[in-house]
Amino acid sequence: MTSLIISIFGNKIFSEILNEMKLFSKYSIKYYEDLNLCIYDAEKKNQLVIFFVYETNKNFFNKINKNNFPLIFVGEPLTLKKLLLSERNDQLNIPFTILDFKKKVITAIAKNEFKKNSLINLSGYIIDKNERKIKKNNLELQLSEKEINFLILFSESKEAISRSLVLKNVWNYSSESETHTVETHIHRLRKKILEKFGDNNFIKNTNKGYYIWKKDQEILSPEIYFLQNIESVLLDLKKEKEVIKEKRKLV
Repeated sequence: MTSLIISIFGNKIFSEILNEMKLFSKYSIKYYEDLNLCIYDAEKKNQLVIFFVYETNKNFFNKINKNNFPLIFVGEPLTLKKLLLSERNDQLNIPFTILDFKKKVITAIAKNEFKKNSLINLSGYIIDKNERKIKKNNLELQLSEKEINFLILFSESKEAISRSLVLKNVWNYSSESETHTVETHIHRLRKKILEKFGDNNFIKNTNKGYYIWKKDQEILSPEIYFLQNIESVLLDLKKEKEVIKEKRKLV
């Protein structure tokens, strides 16, 4: 993780001390005076933000507390006590030792790595394995363990997933089992996705199995294309027959 940047906001002297001490020699230390730039870089790059909280900059707290990057708030105990910290963030009371600071940073980095490894990008959605949630556009939906495991299967396969594979890997049933478990759970999951995200195309199926539909999916197999476009295909065939009839009349 050598690309990590430890970003300091609110205490330039402390950032200079860290650079001189070379406490985190494999990481870069960067000081920010512009909070918006700090947040922007932290969201786009691999950064841990150390935010020094004072009475004079408490109004910035809500802007940075809702974040998707690791963050440690540093300040007086009474000041930090007044703030409602997100579960994703940590705090360090002043005064502190360098050893205290080092432990906090190492813990924050480890938590962030664990968090990153639990996230799966699936067709524009974020699947959080640890929290058992699916997220998109600031919306999130709590899922069951089976539903999460089912979605993980999609992330591990580029092909349609067969019913027998789902039975075996998610429910530990024999592929020959006579059960409507898969169909029932997929119906419920489709309904949840539709109600929360307004997405009626999330899970599709063909005779080969189930797959996640992608809006940018230009190249489809003939079977999938036909099933998705059967109405327009039939309409085109009808129009073609009418054109042929008209041509025959003119002959």
